[in-house]
Amino acid sequence: MAAVRVRPSARARLWTRLWLGALAGAASAAPDLVRIVGLFDPGDERQEITFLHAVDRVNREPGLLPGVHLQGLVERVPLHNSFQATRRVCLALERGVAAVFGPQTASTSWHVQSICDAMEVPHVESRWDFRPRRADFSINIHPHPSTLSNAYVSLIRQWHWHAFTIVYEDAAGLLRLQAMLQAPTPSEFSITIRQLPPQSDDFRPLLKRIKKNAGTKILLDCRLSTVPSLLRQARELGMMNQYFSYLITSLDVHIVDLDEFKYTGANITALRLVNPSDPAADDVIRRFMTPPTAAQTRETEVALIHDAVLVFARALHQFGRSLHTQSLSCGTERGWSQGSSLLNFMKLVRLPGLSGPVQFDGEGFRTEVTLAITELSKDGLTRVGTWSPDQGANYTRNYGDKMQEIEQSLRHKTLVVMTTVNEPYAMLVNESDTTLTGNARFEGFCIDLVNEIARLREFYVQFVEGGSYGGIDPITGEASGMVKELMDQKADMAVTDLTITYEREQVLDFTMPWMNLGIGILYSKPKKEPPQLFSFLAPLSLEVWLYMAATYLGVSVLLFILARFSPYEWDNPHPCREEPDVLENQFSLPNSLWFTIGSLMQQGSDIAPKALSTRMIAGLWWFFTLIMISSYTANLAAFLTVERMVSPIESAEDLAKQTEIKYGALESGSTKNFFRDSKIASYQRMWSFMKSARPSVFIKKASEGVERVRSSQGRYAYLMESPQLEYVVERDCDLVQVGGLLDTKSYGIALPPGSPYTSTISNAILILQENGTLHALKTKWWKEMKGGGACKRNAKKSSAAASELGLDQVGGVFVVLLAGMAAACCIAICEFIWKSRQLNQAAHVSTS
Repeated sequence: MAAVRVRPSARARLWTRLWLGALAGAASAAPDLVRIVGLFDPGDERQEITFLHAVDRVNREPGLLPGVHLQGLVERVPLHNSFQATRRVCLALERGVAAVFGPQTASTSWHVQSICDAMEVPHVESRWDFRPRRADFSINIHPHPSTLSNAYVSLIRQWHWHAFTIVYEDAAGLLRLQAMLQAPTPSEFSITIRQLPPQSDDFRPLLKRIKKNAGTKILLDCRLSTVPSLLRQARELGMMNQYFSYLITSLDVHIVDLDEFKYTGANITALRLVNPSDPAADDVIRRFMTPPTAAQTRETEVALIHDAVLVFARALHQFGRSLHTQSLSCGTERGWSQGSSLLNFMKLVRLPGLSGPVQFDGEGFRTEVTLAITELSKDGLTRVGTWSPDQGANYTRNYGDKMQEIEQSLRHKTLVVMTTVNEPYAMLVNESDTTLTGNARFEGFCIDLVNEIARLREFYVQFVEGGSYGGIDPITGEASGMVKELMDQKADMAVTDLTITYEREQVLDFTMPWMNLGIGILYSKPKKEPPQLFSFLAPLSLEVWLYMAATYLGVSVLLFILARFSPYEWDNPHPCREEPDVLENQFSLPNSLWFTIGSLMQQGSDIAPKALSTRMIAGLWWFFTLIMISSYTANLAAFLTVERMVSPIESAEDLAKQTEIKYGALESGSTKNFFRDSKIASYQRMWSFMKSARPSVFIKKASEGVERVRSSQGRYAYLMESPQLEYVVERDCDLVQVGGLLDTKSYGIALPPGSPYTSTISNAILILQENGTLHALKTKWWKEMKGGGACKRNAKKSSAAASELGLDQVGGVFVVLLAGMAAACCIAICEFIWKSRQLNQAAHVSTS
């Protein structure tokens, strides 16, 4: 529960009441001797010394309490002995004390607090207390757990911890974290809670369960003496590397020796209340905390005791010289009359203490808290920022400083890089006469890519061969393949044709994409269509040919009619006769047909129109034939020189509409998941077909899919990612890509979750993209190496020979010519016979 602040108006009324109460007191000066008592548990000797040192400091500061001598009484209270605690407090009250400080034990402190409430004596605590409300005569200088919880939540949000594990030691630790568990919404964080074994110092079984569940973000709440042992056992299990982060809740982690963990790479963060840059704090720490070991009194408790005494002294100074202490008896119900006023003055105190700015609200909770954010580095726990309730987390180092630290830690380090043998990304070098080992066994685009990144960031790589790509099973939620290997931190990165998907992004870290792609269809190149005998008719459709024939007949008949109708087409066959009996017209029906066919064949004729109407018809017909013949000629060249292909499928929709041609994808890749999760109807039909096909259409390796397409003779299509499809088509001229891309996605370098190297490797990829290295690498492995460009060279050869026409392309023209010649011969014979018959008939008539 958050501490309650006093509104300005309420604070003003409180000041007025305090001053009126002070004026109503005795007019004589405050007594020269003011006693305060400190209650301490066994083993709190350093707190006792600090308490007395603070009293001495107040007495030596002339301007703080002039004319008043503060006397500190020390009482040691046995642990969990409420009877002795009550007896010691009552004896101190009989001596006339103005305030009671401590003790640190919760059960004992509650008994002391009840006595102080009854006697109306201020009770000042400096211990952790989870209760949401304070007693009437009590204030606590220790930050409330809700404030610390807000600090933890603020850091977790800034670090983007979506899932983490809380490890606590006892019930008190769970109470300390209870407010933090209630702060975030359930949908914001996924929190796993684990308790350390209470009767054992072997934490390995618990740590193994955390690691098995991929827990790399750990919030640790335990005793300071437990921290080194737990971290050592975590290191034995491989949980102290760059992929693990620890947030330790203790405010005194800096007094623990963590030098053995400085170079593990693990991110260890803690909050610190005491400001070591304060000269007074440094003096107290050096004086009372040497040597600083976890078994001794913690630094925070010492600073809080010191600040508690200063708060009392400042309140006494503001109260004035009218304070009268009196002997109080626990056997009576009469309390101290000035205790309430003094406590209210203490709530109004504001001062810069050893534990930072000190201020209270009306309930007696501390409100102004500034915590230093410290991280373990090669120089030990170093301050990297601060946290306050108003400002939140504020880091003193910027993004560039952090990236520089990461790059420095990566330099000269060897990273294990997992890859999968798959052309052209990673391939085994084929050396028959030499046995290769290590990185020399591999070559390919991804191998060169990683080497370029390693050169930029000055680290070393060790390539290992991984299994399938893997992912997260949607039913069981279990990881598989390289995804599982990275989640188990068996490798530092995976570089292959691994697609960035939503499910992988949830459990892994990905760099920026180094290649964009989509899903394409690999299929056998369609067979060449055998040329038809009358292929010269193909440039125009049958419908156009019929319309042209009808137009030819229509224009010829119209020309014949107009020529008969127009008087300017009739001529005198005998020019010597001025008034001939008969006129001739050159546009007979056969001549009209001859004129139009001659114009259509671009040959013309000896007949020319004379009338305006017939000339207009002729001109329009010539324009029509010009356009038609030009279009035919242009299209004829393409039809005669380019061989046409016949393919049963042209797109993914064609695949979805049929069942004769089977199709499939990689069994453990993102292509399969794309069809499985797609909401498009045609893709859903394809997924249902692929899922139910027997034998299975899914293959385990991309090379198997390519070989299946090659050997299926058009009965199988392989759905694969476009870069690899482009690589295959570049080398195998019998295969081709059908249609366009079905989606858009990207390849990226995968790293274990929480990897600190994601940003610096992404920056390196961006540099390689900008300077053209990525383009050069793709050109090298796609177009040049391993037989690249073969199909392009073959295409150039075939295009050079495309201008040569064979008899198959133009054979129909010869057939038409021969048929026409035969028809002309037949007509000539018929004409001869017909004319001979007419002559015989004429001769017979003349003789008779």
